[in-house]
Amino acid sequence: MPRLLLALILCLPFCANAETLRIPLGQQGAAAAQLPQRGESQRAVLERFGLADEEHPAVGSPPISRWDYREFSVYFEYDHVINSVRHHRPRTSDPAKEQP
Repeated sequence: MPRLLLALILCLPFCANAETLRIPLGQQGAAAAQLPQRGESQRAVLERFGLADEEHPAVGSPPISRWDYREFSVYFEYDHVINSVRHHRPRTSDPAKEQP
């Protein structure tokens, strides 16, 4: 029992110094760039954004297909948008500036 009590007392300072990290995941990409909205038809997306860079065929049941554009991807169920996501663009540093 004394060992358990000693262990709890030794761990207490570590628990009291915890920090909360907040990572803004929803802030990637340009805010001004509008994405296709849920429920839009493939025709509306095609008219508004043009041909996709790559079209992936439908898979599964119900059939889900994907159109990839340069900045985002659009997911369709049958011929209507179910989701649009911006592509992650990692922040890169200039390696020439980091070398002494």
